[in-house]
Amino acid sequence: MKIKDIMTPKARCVAPATTLADAARLMREIDVGALPVCDNDRLSGMVTDRDIVVRGVAEKVDPATTEVRAVMTPGVSYVFEDQEVAEAARIMEERQIRRLPVLNSDKRLVGIVALGDMATEAGTELSGEALREISEPPPQSI
Repeated sequence: MKIKDIMTPKARCVAPATTLADAARLMREIDVGALPVCDNDRLSGMVTDRDIVVRGVAEKVDPATTEVRAVMTPGVSYVFEDQEVAEAARIMEERQIRRLPVLNSDKRLVGIVALGDMATEAGTELSGEALREISEPPPQSI
């Protein structure tokens, strides 16, 4: 099964200059916890509700003036829409993440695929293994 068969198409994204308050309002409006960050139609990062709280609010920045670029995760992992779902699961397992932006062959954002999409569309065996690996704490270095 291909990513394009299970992804959420037309993912909304925010610009790096979007304020934290505006990003949070959009998350509330579309009921998501993460947004791709796009700069001139190119994926440049991801921002999550946790980023806004831990990297923003906890540091006492002003959400009305602080830009997403200050708290986003740059250089995010992604998949292409024509890749197999198993490849997305492998990437999620390795990087311990629950969602991936989906790009087309021109590297334009076309959707997002989440662990939940795998569970409902690709079956519990694949998503169960991915969830187990994602949830496993990374080994502690000594």
